[in-house]
Amino acid sequence: MQVVSARDITEHKQAQEALQIRENSRRKQSQTLVQLARSKTFQLGNLNAVLREITETAARTLLVKRVGVWLYNEGRSKIECIDLYDVNTKEHSFGNSLSQKNYPAYFQALEEERTIAADDARNDTRTQELSESYLSVLGITSLLDAPIWLEGRLVGVVCHEHIGEGRQWTLEEETFAGSIADFVTLAIEASERNVVQEALRHSEAQFRAIFERSSIGIGLIDMKAQIVDTNPALCEILGYSREYLSGKSFTDYISTQKGDLKLYKQLVSGIRTNSGKTSSFGFQPSELQKQLVDKHRIEMERRCLHQNGSLVWTHISVSVIPDTNGEPEFFLAMIEDITERKETELKLRASQEAAEAASRAKSEFLATMSHELRTPLNAIMGLSELLQQEIVGSLNEKQNEYVSCIYSSGEHLLALINDILDLSKVEAGKEELLLSPLPVSDLCNYAMWTVRDRALEKGLELTCKIDLEEDICIADERRIKQMLLNLLTNAIKFTPDGQVSLVVKKVPQGTTFTVSDTGIGIDSSQFQFLFEPFKQLDSRLNRQYEGTGLGLALTRKLARLHGGDVTVTSILGEGSQFTLFLPNPVLSPAGEDEGLEEDKGENFTLSSLSSSPAIPKNKTILLVEKEEKTATVLQDYLHTIGYKVKWIDNEKEFFKQVQNLQPDLVFFDFQLIRDVSILNLLNILRQDPAWGNTPIVMMTFSEPLEDEMTMLQGSANDYLVKPIRTVQLESLLMRYLS
Repeated sequence: MQVVSARDITEHKQAQEALQIRENSRRKQSQTLVQLARSKTFQLGNLNAVLREITETAARTLLVKRVGVWLYNEGRSKIECIDLYDVNTKEHSFGNSLSQKNYPAYFQALEEERTIAADDARNDTRTQELSESYLSVLGITSLLDAPIWLEGRLVGVVCHEHIGEGRQWTLEEETFAGSIADFVTLAIEASERNVVQEALRHSEAQFRAIFERSSIGIGLIDMKAQIVDTNPALCEILGYSREYLSGKSFTDYISTQKGDLKLYKQLVSGIRTNSGKTSSFGFQPSELQKQLVDKHRIEMERRCLHQNGSLVWTHISVSVIPDTNGEPEFFLAMIEDITERKETELKLRASQEAAEAASRAKSEFLATMSHELRTPLNAIMGLSELLQQEIVGSLNEKQNEYVSCIYSSGEHLLALINDILDLSKVEAGKEELLLSPLPVSDLCNYAMWTVRDRALEKGLELTCKIDLEEDICIADERRIKQMLLNLLTNAIKFTPDGQVSLVVKKVPQGTTFTVSDTGIGIDSSQFQFLFEPFKQLDSRLNRQYEGTGLGLALTRKLARLHGGDVTVTSILGEGSQFTLFLPNPVLSPAGEDEGLEEDKGENFTLSSLSSSPAIPKNKTILLVEKEEKTATVLQDYLHTIGYKVKWIDNEKEFFKQVQNLQPDLVFFDFQLIRDVSILNLLNILRQDPAWGNTPIVMMTFSEPLEDEMTMLQGSANDYLVKPIRTVQLESLLMRYLS
């Protein structure tokens, strides 16, 4: 009898088969990882190509239908699919996204777990949020997700999606998924590295192109001042080849100045200087040096030595190029040839100096001529005025006619001198305005009253209309009177018959003064000459109407100095209309105070005066006047009307005469005040109680400037403008001797 023993080894066989399958899977996974590690695709740095290879390899290895790589967006509010491989279609797609707001549990699981192995993805608490909108739609039953980490930060996830019956993920498969995620990390790092390297290569190519093609010379210099490299432009500036300059000392070709070495050292050390800090090299930098170093570069103009021996003017900008450790490695010198500009500057400077010399000569000439012309005018107008008043005897009719002609001619010449000086002052930018609120009605009444006699002589109708809500404008009182008189006088001059009118209106930006006439009119082609100095429209007008053409030119310049202008409209043979516009500037408190002072420099003719009031007699006047003719006129007139007058022609006897005469009033020539010692003498006089209250009146050739008024403050009580008119003189006598 034979006994047979039998055992059931099914389970053992199944276990061996399962073990073999797992071993095969591990071997396959290892081979896949080795294959990816050796892949040349990684070396190319193309992220899209690498991700395609990773997803395809992972799908084949884990036998899943879909593998996708998802990355966080910039705001980390969602993950976006950048590559999804489908085994059935063998196609790659991208573009889908999952929002953290809609799937908070899933996003939290990504942050906390190495892998998400969801055998039943639709019911797993970590992934069930995806069931309705994603898993069920695609038939996904199991998920194996491995988060992607980069430099300690979660940047995305690799999703392995199983379709069909549920699948239980093994520990080896989870480890493999984690390794796949690591390969994605390597791919991202390689891609970023490639981008940086490509940008560096592009930047280097751009720099080389700029370096070679720049029209400005560029030199690379080491810390020992030796030339490392030069571009063609610098070679052209210096006249040497690149090969010749290489290794040469940079300072051999650039002129240096005292202090340059300290600037270079300070630039290298990176010291940012300030006014209270001394550099580590033991010197206190100048303001210019501090400005240069504060900019982290040196800016200077230096001459370079050309190969042919000539000197080339250059603008040099030197900065420091540090190495990877931040230590200075090279100097970068940008050198621009400015020889042509320098030559132009020298020519311009020479031209400017010549122009300034011409301007000074012109000013000196005008000042001299003003003084020289006004001196005889003082005598001409003063003596003719005395003759008109018949102080030294009566005149017959013809003599009166001659004297009046002499006086009016003197006035005409004086007005011409004043216009020339005013125009010169405005053009030189030395005219200063004293703006103040002025009653428009007073200005218009003054202007109309001044020109009334001229209009009546020609039988013209003279009208004025003021259409203002507030009777105020802002201007310099003396200058606006001058502008209105120029416009009205001009209108009367060129109007044979008819009327001349002045209309004042308020406009949004300021005030307009419009002077209209029914005169000869102006052809529109002649408008361009109206406001040019010394221009008259044609020779016929020049012969028929006297004048120099300065009035309108000065008026426009004064108007523009106010911020306004003068415009004209005219029809030949029918009349003209000149409009003066003045804006409404904002006044400072100081300006308002200054502007309220009375203008004391207006001239009035004897024909406009009523008889003078009684003048106090038995008063003594000390006259300090350098010009004999001016002194003679004043002395004779003052003697005639009953004053005691003592004249001295120099300042040396002044103090002695004051002590002896004890005058009630002093007239003092302003030309003598320019001597500082005389000004000090007047100040001493003011401090003496015996003569501290003695009125002193300065006699000047023109309105004193603001600085002159400041200088006279406390020394003089008033001033008179030469030629001195009797009305001005009598007004002062009444003011100080009554």
